[in-house]
Amino acid sequence: MRSLLLLALVGLGAQLVDGSLGMAYGVTSTTLLLALNTGAASASATVHLAEIGTTLVSGAAHWRFGNVDWTVVRRVGVPGAVGAFAGATFLSSLSTETAAPIMSLILFTLGLYVLIRFTVAGLPRDRVGLPLRKRFLGPLGLVAGFVDATGGGGWGPVGTPAILASGRLEPRRVIGSIDTSEFLVAVAASLGFLVGIGSANINFAWAGALLLGGMIAAPIAAWLVRLVPPRVLGSAVGGVIVLTNTRTLLRSDWIGAPDAVRYGCYLIVVVLWVAAVSWSLRRHLADRQATPVAVGPEAGAGEHATTSS
Repeated sequence: MRSLLLLALVGLGAQLVDGSLGMAYGVTSTTLLLALNTGAASASATVHLAEIGTTLVSGAAHWRFGNVDWTVVRRVGVPGAVGAFAGATFLSSLSTETAAPIMSLILFTLGLYVLIRFTVAGLPRDRVGLPLRKRFLGPLGLVAGFVDATGGGGWGPVGTPAILASGRLEPRRVIGSIDTSEFLVAVAASLGFLVGIGSANINFAWAGALLLGGMIAAPIAAWLVRLVPPRVLGSAVGGVIVLTNTRTLLRSDWIGAPDAVRYGCYLIVVVLWVAAVSWSLRRHLADRQATPVAVGPEAGAGEHATTSS
């Protein structure tokens, strides 16, 4: 019972972050399951099964708050589903001993990317309204879907920064569109895992706990996306993912680091993490002072931000 309550709280927290940042539900939840010695494929399957419900509720909430560009959802989500099914069947074919450190390495890389991306660069906003092309969204969805299934998360860490980096779509609509399209990815990945490992290897009670917490948080996160500074949240979440997967990798058979080395590495990661969050907070406050705060959301921004070219 205690484990189910913990998973529900993790699902709630992860969805608050995911719905307001456009990433990290999968990588956060999967990281916890791996820490509980769950098999890599089983962990990813459990999380993706929970995501079917959380992404459905999250997408509806983002649509209600006007955060969704349906053209982006279609053009990135359909290829993403194809990539997710392929990634799920690939991961299912690997042994647990091989898959666990591989998944942790993927999660570590994604966490490091999120940490650096949001700490150093922040969010570009100077090209909002320029077209997002289909030849960019299609391959992006395919790669992000494959990484998402094999890493237990990655749809947001790959998709959200890539579209944000283009500066062509308002940040809240990027986040809402990525969260909504993730429903297609979650369904496809879950089907892939059911084919690859079967339902007997999926913990439905754990998936239900994650789902319950995520569904409670989804509408709150869709509202918070208008208020919470993504730069600070991105640095904070990236640090959590890096620290947790550093622990997994150092304890794995690949490295097998002694205690002194492990704890030294943990200390270095924590110091850098705190410095990154502090820097992001200072930069956010400086940018807010330098830029007049608009009253209310930018109505219609990015409404026509996609073309068929």
